[in-house]
Amino acid sequence: MASDEDDDYMNMTFGEEPKAVETSLQRRQRLRREGEIKGRVKSKAELAAEEREAREAALSKSMLEGAQAKKSKGLKMMAKMGFKGGALGNKENPDARLEPIRPEMKDDRAGIGLDSERKRKLREAAESAEKKVKFDENEFRDRVRREREISRCESQVYAAMKVCERMDEEKQTGSTAEAASDVDNAPPEKKRTISTRPLKSIPVIWRGLVRRREEAERDRRMKYDLQQTSTTRLPAYEDDLEDEDDKKATGKTQTAYALVEDLDEEDEELDEFNELEADDKLRRLVEYLRKTHNYCFWCKFEYPDDTMEGCPGLTEEDHD
Repeated sequence: MASDEDDDYMNMTFGEEPKAVETSLQRRQRLRREGEIKGRVKSKAELAAEEREAREAALSKSMLEGAQAKKSKGLKMMAKMGFKGGALGNKENPDARLEPIRPEMKDDRAGIGLDSERKRKLREAAESAEKKVKFDENEFRDRVRREREISRCESQVYAAMKVCERMDEEKQTGSTAEAASDVDNAPPEKKRTISTRPLKSIPVIWRGLVRRREEAERDRRMKYDLQQTSTTRLPAYEDDLEDEDDKKATGKTQTAYALVEDLDEEDEELDEFNELEADDKLRRLVEYLRKTHNYCFWCKFEYPDDTMEGCPGLTEEDHD
């Protein structure tokens, strides 16, 4: 039997394992990783986060304690003036400041008083918005009523102009009242063509109606001729070298415009009339019909004489 002094081969140890030796390749890779970490440029967000953490760590420490307090010149000056720590001012005051004023960081480049200016503008905007909300309902209703009255008066002016034109043309052509009233038996009217009558010879009260209609008719004809022609030349252009067969083959027809005289000329009298209010225009039209044709625009009736017996008055309110 083996003695106790003999070593147990099951518990035998062969010493510590030798440390791994770093090869040149591993060392080169390690140095490269460390260089990349040191040489990496931090982003603005990372720099701002580090700056914020350092600032919070510094502000969390008391300026009156620690080794830095002994080196503080400001604390030494306060100690000479009688400061012994604790609250600033009367210690019995519950609102006494225990720490100096904490700094407030600004994230923008605005001035110090800009925040108060912005608050003032926001307050003024809120007050003006409240004033707009608290509008007067009666004022709104009055404005809507006036707009509707103006629109209605303008439509009446247009209708009165058409009546003036019709009655003046009937008076010039010598048509009788019976022929005008018998609309069913009358032959259908032909489409109106552009007149060559000078505009200034037409009464100014309904001259604007004719002017707008003639301009619209002229533009319509010119647009139609431009669509029909197969060339880029103007419709009124005539080529002397083309004969009738050439014009017929190309689909060209001679276009001759009978334009209204002085259509493009300035009319100061008409401009002054157009500047009037709708009420004034309507009043002048009604007076013209009564004076020239013994016709009441509100009664829709032509009286036999200028006394106009039976007509209530000049205005629409008189006929209510």
